[in-house]
Amino acid sequence: MKVRLLALAAAFVLTACGSAAGGRPGPSALNDVSNSGPYDGVGLTPPLPRPQFTMTDTAGKPYSFSRQTAGRTTLLFFGYTRCADVCPQTMADIGVALRELPVAVQRATTVVFVSTDVKHDTAPVIRTWLAKFTPGTHASFVGLRGTQAQVDAAQSASHVMIAEDGGQTHSSQVMLYSPDDYAHVSFLYNGKNEATQMAHDLRLVANG
Repeated sequence: MKVRLLALAAAFVLTACGSAAGGRPGPSALNDVSNSGPYDGVGLTPPLPRPQFTMTDTAGKPYSFSRQTAGRTTLLFFGYTRCADVCPQTMADIGVALRELPVAVQRATTVVFVSTDVKHDTAPVIRTWLAKFTPGTHASFVGLRGTQAQVDAAQSASHVMIAEDGGQTHSSQVMLYSPDDYAHVSFLYNGKNEATQMAHDLRLVANG
């Protein structure tokens, strides 16, 4: 079973959004994955610590991921706004999952989107794009951008594949960090039940 799940993770951990897949792995990019345990998403063994990186938010201010999300339920996704399919679908799934949760749980959740497209994703572009997915939700949505070196470092620190092709070939993983500051589970784009998995595991994480 574990071998099959590892193969599944390798198949879905990258998305090219219309181009050929590739990408350099960050440290422990695939880790050890399993669907055993309480999670509907992909369990991570061992759990991965909340990464430390600083980038720039859409207001032009420095944003320290580890410090400003510490102790909060946090979803972290790397992608780009011009993506035609996987990125908007993933963000839409996050919105659907959040709207299924109690308002108190939503308010205790932060969603962080980091752009892998250094050239095109300006602060206004990211801000406008994120606004498409927030209606009806009560979570905090944060958009981040930076230099190529900063984007690469953030992906490496988060243990996801490092994007290539101008950011178009990037990890499809959404990391879910618990209030204990570890990611025990992540989600892989499948185009089917990702929102249901997220809702289940967000509720589980929020209830400790």
